[in-house]
Amino acid sequence: MVIIAAVVVVLVSVLIVLATKIVRQYERAVVFRLGKIVGGAREPGLVLIIPLIERVQLVDMRIVTMPIQSQGIITRDNVSVDVAAVAYFRIVDPILSVVAIENVSAAINQIAQTTLRAVVGRHALDETLRETEAINRNIREILDVQTEGWGVEVTIVELRDIQLPETMKRAMAREAEAERQKRAKIIAAQGEAMAAGELARASDVMMDHPLALQLRNLQTLVEIAADQNSTVIFPAPLMSTIQELGSFLDNEREAAISRRAAALPTSDASE
Repeated sequence: MVIIAAVVVVLVSVLIVLATKIVRQYERAVVFRLGKIVGGAREPGLVLIIPLIERVQLVDMRIVTMPIQSQGIITRDNVSVDVAAVAYFRIVDPILSVVAIENVSAAINQIAQTTLRAVVGRHALDETLRETEAINRNIREILDVQTEGWGVEVTIVELRDIQLPETMKRAMAREAEAERQKRAKIIAAQGEAMAAGELARASDVMMDHPLALQLRNLQTLVEIAADQNSTVIFPAPLMSTIQELGSFLDNEREAAISRRAAALPTSDASE
């Protein structure tokens, strides 16, 4: 009797273990009874089944990161590039993901590669480099439509790496250098135009005021004479100009003295 009781206890324990399944928070359970799905997807917690008759398949509901391996793609303008990407997807219908497709990850990986080649191949190289956001969105929309019947939602697709041929890299580097040189020449030309305008205005001022030109000449001579080892040779016209300037300054000084002298008697009379 003791042996029978022990056997019964062991059998009951085994049946309890086989009849209970624990579903974790991020999982859903699909129950098959004699090959047919029973009810809907089971929520997290303890799930009871009939041993040997029912079978449980757990489905992970978390977002899956799937790298899309680098592929050689010919763009619309016949440039060969290697493009790698990454896709993020999650299962939204556990029953469809089990019944409609054998291996969700493998299927999405294959269809993602073909979609990547098709979408990038419709764009020129410049568009591929410049409009990555639009290409990502286009690939995601296509994958989302194709995987909808599998109970899968593709949330994000990102072009991860675009490798150009070495000849194309050198050509782009030359183009970028030429563009930088063009901008530098434009800036230099604009600076010269502004300087020419300022010189024209200065010339107009000096034409209206000849004395200003002579003062500028004298200032230049002072700057040259700052070096004690330099020898300055005055041209004859400049010497006459200096003499005229000296006469002008003497006349101005005498006129100022005369005005002060004329003002003194007036001040004495008032006292």
